[in-house]
This record gives sequence, C-alpha cells and structure tokens, in this order.
Amino acid sequence: MSWSGNVRAHEAVGTGKRVGDFLPSRERRLTVLSGPSGVGKSTVVAELRRAHPQVWLSVSVTTRRPRPGEVDGVHYFFVDGEEFDRLVESGELLEWAEFAGNRYGTPRQAVLDRLTSGVPTLLEIDLEGARQVRRSMPESLLVFLAPPTWEELEKRLRGRGTEPEDVIARRLAAGRIEMAAEREFDLTLVNTDVKDVCRRLIALLTDPQGVTTITNREV
Repeated sequence: MSWSGNVRAHEAVGTGKRVGDFLPSRERRLTVLSGPSGVGKSTVVAELRRAHPQVWLSVSVTTRRPRPGEVDGVHYFFVDGEEFDRLVESGELLEWAEFAGNRYGTPRQAVLDRLTSGVPTLLEIDLEGARQVRRSMPESLLVFLAPPTWEELEKRLRGRGTEPEDVIARRLAAGRIEMAAEREFDLTLVNTDVKDVCRRLIALLTDPQGVTTITNREV
C-alpha cells in the first residue's frame, strides 16, 4: 500500500461521528493551535482528545524513527528521507519543519478531506508551521496558547534544573522569540486551566461563525 493509501486507510476508521458534531463544509475552517515550547500544548491536546473525540487532530509525517509503543498511522506516519523529499516536492504537505535532525510535516489532503466533510479539525504545530499554514490557507483560524506569565513559562522551560545552563539559555531565548509572535495570531488563549482552554477551543471548532479573525486575548 502506498503512503497516501495508508493515510486514507487509517482515517477511514474510528471517526465516531454523532448527530450535531459536524457542520456543513462551507462553515468549517481549519483551526491551528501554536505557542511557545513549554506552554502546555500537548497537555491541552491530550485533554481535548479525551473529552471531545469528535475533533480530528492531524497525524504528522516524520522521518524520525518510531519510539517504543508508537504505531504507524496513529502517532505518526513514519517515512524515510527520500519519501519526505517527494512529499515536499509534490506539494503534499501543508507545512513542514526540521527539529533535532528530523523532519515533520502535515499531510495536506487529509486536512482538506476532513474540512470538506465538515469535521472539526485541529492542527497543533510550532510557530514556523503556523506561519506556513497562514500563507497556504489564509482563512484558517490561528490560536496562540500563552502562559499566564513569562515567569511561569521560564519555570517550565528550566524544568528540573538538571540540564546545562547553556541549554537552558537557548530555551529561554527561543521562548522570548516565540512569545513575540503572539501578535501574528488571530486569538490568544491563556493557559491558566487546561479544561477551560479546551472548552474555549471546542467552542471555536464547533461554532466558527461566532469568531472573527481579529486579535483577541482571552484569559
């Protein structure tokens, strides 16, 4: 089976559609969640998956080797460098980036298929990925997840204090750059409570007509 066929096979199962979950496709647009490293994006997405299984979260393609317990097509689509190059050259990725020597990307057609079907669709990606989506799908809603304070983010980035100071310094410098990008987004959610952020996100995903694409910081 080809890579694209593998994508379709995995997405054909487990949609869990219920009456009222999906809106007509003309009312659906892509929602992108981004923010600085350490702000809690993964925790928010995990809670969203648990509480709102009707929301579809894109599965990324990566050149990284699978870790123990990871399943191809569930956690990631694992490909080699040559196949990733082909996907980039053929325009099959909505966005892609390189991190720690590995490449990650979002399959374009999978996202378009879900939006056409009216499925609430969320991408959780980094800052550069969000910028690429803005360029290729300007109608998308970009949501910035912000920490309550810079001090709180710094505490998370420092972690347990077991890493060298130069590594921590690089993290903090990157965090300041990422925080400065907030104004590029349509709306900001401050991560003071994970369940509250999920409640606001699901409202954005299921009632897109109630959201305007202007900068609006919500606490």
